[in-house]
Amino acid sequence: MSQNTLVKRQFGHRARLALSPAGVRTADDQAHAARTMWNLLHTWWRMMPKEKRTLGHADAAIRQAREDIDFLAVLPAQAAQAVLKTYFQAWKNCWDGRADAPNFKARFRTVMSVDIPQGRDLNIVRVHRRWGMVNIPKAGRVRFRWTKDLPVGKRANAENRITGARLIKDTLGWHIAFRVQTLEVTPEPHQGPDVGIDVGVTVPIALSDGETYEHGERLTGKEKAKLLRLEQRAAQRKRHRKPRERTSGRLHRTYDQIAGLRAKAKRRALDWQHQTTTTIARTYGTVVVEALTITNMVKSARGTIEAPGRNVARKSGLNRSISGEAWGRTVTMLVYKTARHGGTLVKAPAPGTSLRCSVCGVTTPGSRESQAVFVCKNPDCGWSGNADHNAARNVLHLYRMGLALIPAAGRAVVRRAKRVKPAAAR
Repeated sequence: MSQNTLVKRQFGHRARLALSPAGVRTADDQAHAARTMWNLLHTWWRMMPKEKRTLGHADAAIRQAREDIDFLAVLPAQAAQAVLKTYFQAWKNCWDGRADAPNFKARFRTVMSVDIPQGRDLNIVRVHRRWGMVNIPKAGRVRFRWTKDLPVGKRANAENRITGARLIKDTLGWHIAFRVQTLEVTPEPHQGPDVGIDVGVTVPIALSDGETYEHGERLTGKEKAKLLRLEQRAAQRKRHRKPRERTSGRLHRTYDQIAGLRAKAKRRALDWQHQTTTTIARTYGTVVVEALTITNMVKSARGTIEAPGRNVARKSGLNRSISGEAWGRTVTMLVYKTARHGGTLVKAPAPGTSLRCSVCGVTTPGSRESQAVFVCKNPDCGWSGNADHNAARNVLHLYRMGLALIPAAGRAVVRRAKRVKPAAAR
């Protein structure tokens, strides 16, 4: 096998940690110290003149802060250096126009995280079919959930290895995100068929070949009832709180329970999206989706005092449903998964795809009789069928007519798609 057929791939893998209560306190202290280090760096940056805002001066300031403030000593030295590099990179991203200027990190609105920049310090070992062990600085050996084969032990080399990790805390506890680098064979062009995709609320994903992908409820009946009780309890306790009074511990615990149930629903939705997009990427060679501007679709209909909106409550419910389906995340997954399997993802213009008849190609008013039924009002056609499948076929038709855009992998750059003749004309 020649070297030209290999390509370097970098990706992340997230696993759940099984920390002891003492380990949780250690991780919490390190995350708070990392956030404090960021805020101290930001203060130092604003105080220093421009000629002294260098990496060397900032490194000296960090070393002095770790000596003067005992609380910062809990943060490993390499993690402190990672905070410094991340802060300077944030300013570079701002100067290049890729992000806003860095700012202070608040205690309750910041994701708690600690970076482990050196992968060789992790010493990962698989001890069981479901569990592995990893070395975390100043926390010792910790078990983590083994859900993916990692390049460790004899499988690790210069091309296939774990380059680092990051500890992240969310509603369900502490997790570790590994940074993995592998050398993989360049995939052959996918020989599967072309398919158009229409995303919706009632039917999440409908394909042009008649296939549909739907999901059930994200929470069970008991979990929904528990969530309702917790929300009512939180509202009741919030009513009894006086203005400017500190939130009680009971209300905080209720908020944590609500966030836990919502995080569980989000993970189930994410799991369904991963499974569905993987199946589509493995089956089809070219996937055509609509180029939707989701931010415009979920704007509020409230209006202004002079011109109030109509059906505001119904539009708010529709916005929540659209946000819950996470169409943008589905497209993002399809972009890199189709590329990994040798396929291509194409974006087609969205206007008119749900109103045009996929059989005769005529757009007539009133053809979309309901959310699920499409009946062509053209006297020469009269075709009727599922509205979602009709829209998916229209999306595929735009690609075959050469009116679609092919996103470049990992960038927002697009180019005109190559014109493809329909199957009937070949």
